[in-house]
Amino acid sequence: MNRWLLVVVALVGLSLPGCSKDELSEEEPPRAFIEIGNETYDTLLGTYCWGNTCVDKVGPIEMLEGKESIRVKPGEIISLMMNDGLQPSDFSIVQISEGGEQISIVQDNQFNAPDEKGVYYYYYAARWMDEQEENVSYGDAYYVFALEVGQR
Repeated sequence: MNRWLLVVVALVGLSLPGCSKDELSEEEPPRAFIEIGNETYDTLLGTYCWGNTCVDKVGPIEMLEGKESIRVKPGEIISLMMNDGLQPSDFSIVQISEGGEQISIVQDNQFNAPDEKGVYYYYYAARWMDEQEENVSYGDAYYVFALEVGQR
């Protein structure tokens, strides 16, 4: 009886979303970076669900408290990159400032820094969806970073 229970548990475990995807076999989502000019900067991994694990973290402003902002020129082009080529199927960038939250327009994995001087917090929300089955997600992650618009 115990042997059959082990077989059933193994088969159920193999059929869970994300478990059979080789690309998603890591314990955490892939690292995300931003590139400005010829320089690359790390983002911080925030809240995520990956495989069978969900981790809830504080918001971008709290996560970045005490961290140095990335200095950029007004309107400078910011590129979004993943470290291992595993690109999300869906993503968005949200900018947080004194004026509230707004979605940043992204084209070809790039967006522009704001024109007004100041410190802006961002979260990059990424999802990896199944290409064959609608509404099946293999994971999602929020990456956070801060930009200080002024002179670089």
